[in-house]
Amino acid sequence: MSRNVVVIGAGPAGYVCAIRLKQLGQNVTVIEKEYLGGTCLNVGCIPSKAMIAAGAFVEKAKKAETMGITISGVDVDTSKLVAWKQGVVGKLTGGIGVLFKNHGIEWIEGSASIRDKNTVVVASKAGEKKLTCDDIVIATGSVPMSIPGFEIDEEHVWSSTGALAPKELPKHLLVIGGGYIGLELGLMYHKLGSQVTIVEFTEGALPGQDRDCVKVIERAMKKAKVKLLTKTAAKSYEKNGSQYYVKVEGPKGEDTITCDQILCTVGRRPFSDGLGLENVGLTTVKPGFLEVDAQMRTKVPNVYAVGDIAGQPMLAHKGSREGLVAAAVIAGQPEAYDARCVPAVIFTSPEMASVGLLEEQAVEKGHEVNVGQFPFAASGRALSLLEPDGFVKIVADAKTDEVLGVHMVGPEVTELIAEAALAIEMGATSEDIARTIHAHPTLPEAMMEAAEAVHRMAIHIYQKK
Repeated sequence: MSRNVVVIGAGPAGYVCAIRLKQLGQNVTVIEKEYLGGTCLNVGCIPSKAMIAAGAFVEKAKKAETMGITISGVDVDTSKLVAWKQGVVGKLTGGIGVLFKNHGIEWIEGSASIRDKNTVVVASKAGEKKLTCDDIVIATGSVPMSIPGFEIDEEHVWSSTGALAPKELPKHLLVIGGGYIGLELGLMYHKLGSQVTIVEFTEGALPGQDRDCVKVIERAMKKAKVKLLTKTAAKSYEKNGSQYYVKVEGPKGEDTITCDQILCTVGRRPFSDGLGLENVGLTTVKPGFLEVDAQMRTKVPNVYAVGDIAGQPMLAHKGSREGLVAAAVIAGQPEAYDARCVPAVIFTSPEMASVGLLEEQAVEKGHEVNVGQFPFAASGRALSLLEPDGFVKIVADAKTDEVLGVHMVGPEVTELIAEAALAIEMGATSEDIARTIHAHPTLPEAMMEAAEAVHRMAIHIYQKK
């Protein structure tokens, strides 16, 4: 028997959930207040990676002289770059619209408010519309956070949204926040020709990530003359003409940094403003998440939450998986969210990727661990790409040899991490990975060698017994 389901939000969690619901024979209506694809496809993951790819092309052009290839006159046309990026976005969001049409999924542009557990009201330009349903899926995503004195207006202070649609490249960009968004966008602008200063409140870039990996990125930033100020707080700013004078306070006291654009990337918060959660007895927990069970149900049995609002990690691929789980449960299937790991990818230079437990986390959980590490400097493929920096690190249980975590920094590791995620999900051992024949010469060989290194048996590096 088909159920009538209202999905609030059409980001990677919501639209995936809607399509799967329809595939499973349910009646689906999607409400989206801005655009299909949500933040990820429109002003987040996809446009940022498109522009990061453009920056990488510029950087490779400058490095080509090492190979004997001289490229002169490399210029960046900002308006064409933004138009190309928007074309990539348009193809993907348009594709979602086609999928909705082909599946017969109705979608309404407007703001949703839950009236009761079986009623959702949509406010749009056409007026107000009341929808009656059996189930509600909340997939409202998240919005950028700011700090006092740096309220985001997308003119003086950009969020990631403003940073992905510049009218011109800033000469000096000041980034507040050294997490993955700040580093990705800051390094992108550096590659495109801007001077970049990054202000981070904690002791180093990318808080919470593998420190050995982060050190490689920090060294690369220093070499590239991207300034990273750690243990430093942004306090306020003043504008004079086209210049901004930003007051910061660090270990050496107060200082003023002059720039011509400010980017604030201090995090994101789940979005639930005006959603009417109180009408069904739901309240969020700090910093705005809804509590859910393994079937993605909230405390109200027929109201589900998926994606950013359902808790950490706030990643698109985790939200998509949750959307698939919720859809299956609504359709009556015995499904649960039981992922053993969620990979994280960071498009810095070099790239970084991680899945599973950090070495210190594994020890805290009571594991004795063996760690194998293989450098890309010993990889023929990495050398041929002019990207020898970084390594693959595997953390394995010393007693069972089961892979507990994999952490990588280096060329194309955002692609290589999939093998590691599969290994952890399937309960593979480091020996399983080492015994799997990897094609030569390729970057994934570093994964195989790191697995060998767990037992000090790597071929292409020397390890003392």
